[in-house]
Amino acid sequence: MLVLTNNAVLAIRDLTTELSGPEGVVLRIATDPSAGGLTLGLAEQPAQGDQVVDTAGVRIFLDAEAAQFLDDKVLDAAVDPQGGVQFAIADQPR
Repeated sequence: MLVLTNNAVLAIRDLTTELSGPEGVVLRIATDPSAGGLTLGLAEQPAQGDQVVDTAGVRIFLDAEAAQFLDDKVLDAAVDPQGGVQFAIADQPR
């Protein structure tokens, strides 16, 4: 299962709270077949078949293909000098 670092938890919490308040939207990661990668979006509820990852009270939704791809990964985040959030995916340590 995808693991979130503390930095990712804080960034996602800040981002979703800033956009919609404490009980609003959740980050959703989905596959984008046309681009051959992953997309980040916001959702109020998981879509049918989504996996829900809950870490320290922060939830994210993963579509089925993204969940499979990210199963052995770690999601990290950093804030750049302009205040933008940069997400990074790495392999989980073995």
